[in-house]
Amino acid sequence: MVMVGLIFIWSGFVRSGLGFGGAALTLPVLLYIIDNPLYWLPIIACHLLIFSALTLYNRLDNVDWSYLKKAMLIMVVPKIAGVLGLLNLPEYLLLMIIYAITTVYGLTYIFNITFRSNNQHVDRGLLIMGAYASGTSLIGAPLISAVFARHVEISRLRDTLFVLWFVLVVFKLSAFLAFGVEMHFMSMLLLLPFVTVGHILGMKAHRYLTQGNGGIFKVILGVVLTAVSAYAIVKMLIGKMPA
Repeated sequence: MVMVGLIFIWSGFVRSGLGFGGAALTLPVLLYIIDNPLYWLPIIACHLLIFSALTLYNRLDNVDWSYLKKAMLIMVVPKIAGVLGLLNLPEYLLLMIIYAITTVYGLTYIFNITFRSNNQHVDRGLLIMGAYASGTSLIGAPLISAVFARHVEISRLRDTLFVLWFVLVVFKLSAFLAFGVEMHFMSMLLLLPFVTVGHILGMKAHRYLTQGNGGIFKVILGVVLTAVSAYAIVKMLIGKMPA
């Protein structure tokens, strides 16, 4: 229980510190405790919904609604496919997908690689892949953010992305409820104070990162993330699930 609390502090810290990653950088570690994504994802999704709503309070007029609608039209089908995959794929395959994607993200932090969008076809490809990843495990934010950064003014980017996360999470939670997935509301409420502590710490870290001092932090983050995910993949390949 102590470990779970610390991980959710980390979840809030990453989400507010980096602007995304509350799920992508937390889920792989949580799966070492309970190796079932459907146990953790409703809890993470509810937390994301709460903090997105708090961030957007009185800021909806700063959202680029025009591009948001265009992007959603591209993302809706792969998002549905991702959710159906989450609900129907074998647990082993789903865990492999999550850890593989997380390993890629970890390597991008280590080697300072940024997903880039340069033309319309690349835009659509990144949105489709990001929407599918978001549907399966809520970890498509880096891909999606790369496209939005090209089309949305910097001053409106964060608020536009938070509306997008809010919509995608509502969609996912609705699917969970429709298919009778256990939501673990009590666990979500008990863990909310830990996420709040992480959120406050992350806000301070965000100011540090925006001043250009986040290089070492991201490298360390990438090393830990890659090591955790790579270890899990090796254990799964030799037939031993993470415990």
